[in-house]
Amino acid sequence: MADHNTITFSLKNQKDDEMKRTLTEVYNALVEKGYDPLNQIVGYLLSEDPTYITSHNGARSLIRKFDRDEMLHQLVKSYLGLR
Repeated sequence: MADHNTITFSLKNQKDDEMKRTLTEVYNALVEKGYDPLNQIVGYLLSEDPTYITSHNGARSLIRKFDRDEMLHQLVKSYLGLR
């Protein structure tokens, strides 16, 4: 018997998930190098200066894949519990 329900697909959700995975990887790389990851990530988000993020494990390249304004937008939405 065929299922006739429509399945929705959203690239936005995939991008949000990728952004979360990337921030987690960046966070972990900063911890491994002995930095305070929250302060470093906030410094990067406020200034967009990539030197706040270590190059360890490619973290600096990873975080630069995303637009800073888009990251801030997603972080605020997440903080407020919005989807």
